[in-house]
Amino acid sequence: MKIAISGKGGTGKTTLAACLARYYANKNYKVIAVDADPDANLASALGVDYKTALKITPLIEMKELIEERTGARPGEYGTFFKLNPEVDDIPQKFGMDIDGVRLLVAGTIKAGGSGCYCPENVFLKSLFRYLVVRSQEIVIMDMEAGIEHLGRGTCENMDALIIVVEPGLKSIQTALKIREMSHDIGIEKLFVVINKLKTDSEEKLVKEKLEDFVILGKLPYSEKVRESDLGSTSPFDVDPEFRESIGKIAAGLEKYIGKK
Repeated sequence: MKIAISGKGGTGKTTLAACLARYYANKNYKVIAVDADPDANLASALGVDYKTALKITPLIEMKELIEERTGARPGEYGTFFKLNPEVDDIPQKFGMDIDGVRLLVAGTIKAGGSGCYCPENVFLKSLFRYLVVRSQEIVIMDMEAGIEHLGRGTCENMDALIIVVEPGLKSIQTALKIREMSHDIGIEKLFVVINKLKTDSEEKLVKEKLEDFVILGKLPYSEKVRESDLGSTSPFDVDPEFRESIGKIAAGLEKYIGKK
């Protein structure tokens, strides 16, 4: 399965990405977790010490690597470069193994108007295409918050896009905008996970506002998960009830899109 996870900032999309990755790794699947958010926090959510996480250089900032693979140095425009650079070995060479999950901190493709047709974007798009189309692993991609990434082609060919929503109209509004843009670029399987639920009335409100969405599952508000963010512990390891909810969400995914 190839899954992209999106949503408004602060809804818990990185937490869901990390926990799903850990869930499948614990089931002995090969898993690649891709941090495609410029505010990269997936390493920490997987349990990497924050000082170590801060030292990880996103692939899109590795100028020498990009020059080696594309034939052009990032920032040098008007030069020829390879449109299909070799990327098959990137996960093994530049990934970090964390409890059975292979983490790639990719960074994000530049926005249009800032030199988007450039070596670094070509490199990253080639990597994403390889991971989605040719790799045999389960791929879980933590996207940047909001809707901008949908205009950059980073979710193309994914099996599904999960939108993480928390109780609140701003989060719901973002989900509606993501759905609209997703249809425009051909993403057919779109799901919602409701996070940080405290009451039944909150759940009812979200479901009423998103009544025509497929709700994969819900995640309870958890003090243990919140506190895990203060240390170097993955939220997957701190709360059995939260972990059980992740399992139900994974079961929903397998029901709707199947395991490859």
